[in-house]
Amino acid sequence: MKKKRSFLSYAITIICLTVFIYAGSGLFGILFDYYNNDKVLADLQDIYYQNQDAEETAHPSSEKRIRTGFDELKEMNEDVVGWITIDDTKIDYPIMQSDNNTDYLNRNYHGEKSIAGSIFMDYRNDITMRENNLILYGHRVKDGSMFQHLTKYLDEDFFKSHRKFTVETLYDSYEAEIFAVYNTMIDFNYIETDFSSAEEFGSLIEGIQSRSIYDTDVEIGATDQIITLSTCEYTLDADDSRLVVHAKLTKIEG
Repeated sequence: MKKKRSFLSYAITIICLTVFIYAGSGLFGILFDYYNNDKVLADLQDIYYQNQDAEETAHPSSEKRIRTGFDELKEMNEDVVGWITIDDTKIDYPIMQSDNNTDYLNRNYHGEKSIAGSIFMDYRNDITMRENNLILYGHRVKDGSMFQHLTKYLDEDFFKSHRKFTVETLYDSYEAEIFAVYNTMIDFNYIETDFSSAEEFGSLIEGIQSRSIYDTDVEIGATDQIITLSTCEYTLDADDSRLVVHAKLTKIEG
């Protein structure tokens, strides 16, 4: 009986150690992924801001000119289409775009697998065109990176003091003024990009404003351009709810 008890105790110990090691290795993998993601993004930020004063890339007159700061980033990855910065958050990232909305869900700037993924633009958007609704997606990562800090806009004081942020594309610079913040289920089609008429776009804006937790005096006309920031949300549903921030884009001349 004593030997059986000793064997049982030994077996339980081994099982517990195995579970502990397995869980520990998984946690280590996640933490290393966060560390690597931070390093990749920090390197990209250094490259981007160090090149802000560089001469613009020369292109034939028939082509649009790629703006200062993106040349080296484009050499590293052709999929970069812009940069987004929101003060007092970690959101200071390149914007990626491929021919689908899955490539950058779990891949970083270098195409490596990453839990955090990247901030990316909807594949249906075209930065060379003046489209009504530019859409950006990003994960809510537990270390505060990617679009996790969009949750700060659920605090009214933060919202009031951070109504504007900047968006750069390869060709233009924009000031973005936030006019709506809300949680929603995905059955509300806030990611519509193709509008057959001004009325259809206006209907979307009305739907957005009716859901917003804040009332703003920002007017959105039929020819205006908005940007939509979308990330996961867990209070309404674990899988099919989203936190959404919308802003009106105004092109910065010069």
